[in-house]
Amino acid sequence: MTNRTADAFLFFRAWLSAPLRVASVTPSGRALSSLMTAEISAQTGTIIELGPGTGVFTEALLRQGVPEENLVLVEYGAEFANQLSDRFPAARTIQMDAAQLRKLPLHASAPVGAVVSGLPLLSMPVRKVHAILEGAFSHLRHGGAFYQFTYGPRCPIARPLLDRLGLKATYVGWTLANIPPAAVYRISRRRPRRALEPTHQDLLFEGQKNPS
Repeated sequence: MTNRTADAFLFFRAWLSAPLRVASVTPSGRALSSLMTAEISAQTGTIIELGPGTGVFTEALLRQGVPEENLVLVEYGAEFANQLSDRFPAARTIQMDAAQLRKLPLHASAPVGAVVSGLPLLSMPVRKVHAILEGAFSHLRHGGAFYQFTYGPRCPIARPLLDRLGLKATYVGWTLANIPPAAVYRISRRRPRRALEPTHQDLLFEGQKNPS
């Protein structure tokens, strides 16, 4: 049995035991993994991957030049976590619920520049998605981004939740080559609104005092 076939079998077995947690019967394809990691490079710094599964996105990150020792793999499933530890020994593999990410003590040599998520956010309660995003952005450096894919027609994170956390979603791209077809979004912090310049404020006050 080839590695690809063995991975597919492991993924399918995990899906049978927990379909809402795994959410797909097969691992993501190369087209989606390339799209998910297109904006990431060796200069990004430490990368946290949530729900790596069989390591499809992990391998794509390595192809992008990310050093294996810069990877932190957060996986809930014991079978997946054991396989990841064997396959990527230089990476740090942690078996835990991604909703507890805020409590994760990171001793990384470089700031966290990106979080790559293979989690099925659409099948999770809003409170759990909130905890995952809050935890991810507690580790992300300024300018860092959270990458999420979806099989749905829009961003899997609802606008009210993005507003509550001060985040924005940017569409990265879509691939029909994946089964099923999928889209990728970049989630990042919103820029704070700039305060009005004093001279502009003065003009506004002057206009209120002396209406034309």
